[in-house]
Amino acid sequence: MLQNLCVLKKSRFWIIKKMSSVSRVAYKNLLVETVEGITTIGINRPEKRNAVNQETAVELVDAFKHFENDHESKVAVLHGKGGNFCAGFDLSALASSNEEDLLKFGASENAPMGPSRMCFSKPVIAAVDGYAVAGGLELALLCDLRVMEETAVMGVFCRRFGVPLIDGGTVRLPKLIGLSRAMDLILTGRSVSGKEAFEMGLANRLCTTGAALGVAITLAHSLLRFPQKCMNLDRQSAYYSLYNATSLDDALKFEYENGIQIIAEESVKGAKRFTEGIGKGGSFNLNKPKL
Repeated sequence: MLQNLCVLKKSRFWIIKKMSSVSRVAYKNLLVETVEGITTIGINRPEKRNAVNQETAVELVDAFKHFENDHESKVAVLHGKGGNFCAGFDLSALASSNEEDLLKFGASENAPMGPSRMCFSKPVIAAVDGYAVAGGLELALLCDLRVMEETAVMGVFCRRFGVPLIDGGTVRLPKLIGLSRAMDLILTGRSVSGKEAFEMGLANRLCTTGAALGVAITLAHSLLRFPQKCMNLDRQSAYYSLYNATSLDDALKFEYENGIQIIAEESVKGAKRFTEGIGKGGSFNLNKPKL
């Protein structure tokens, strides 16, 4: 499932400006920046509560392809500007669509919300504030981890208007929180607070209002400490087991055959560091040996 995406082609949407370890990519509806191995992708349509129209969807795909193919960037953080993560697809754009437009709606490799059909080889974290509803919830589900503010709201709000979940919501939500809880949200469309989302496993971290982006970036930095190939192979194996494996034997075989490749490259070096005192006693300080 997690495969290397196609090589990024030149696009009219982005221009890279490098200043030391910082690179910025210019878009109309996104703010994208890479600093010290972490790429932040911010949806920048605050007047629409960061609802995604077709133009924004295309830009999101482009931004994530750029992240996927940037070997210097190890983790991405997806967030919204102006107090909301994403209010879903822009219904004003949908309301003005004709029959021909609807036939093309998400028919390409890109989903209506943009990257929700993509698979990544590196971690992506969602920093959720304000509303993450309908398609915005689906974008949050695309991410590996979700940091959510106490006052943030998730929900299948599109239930009210007969707009289906076609950006992975019915696929990912039951996998994350179980069929029973997923059906409660999918059928009723009810809102879920940060506290409830955390309790049901929909959110991985709960934080105070205004702190989601900072906490998500700190979490991203914590992932940079580890040997990257090993971490990403374990990530890949977990997704394979959940979505692709045909049996337990298949999942175990995939785990072993992929994991064994990294033993000589990273595991032996790590074992030597442990014998030198680094990480002993359960310490996550990987720079200094335990005295």
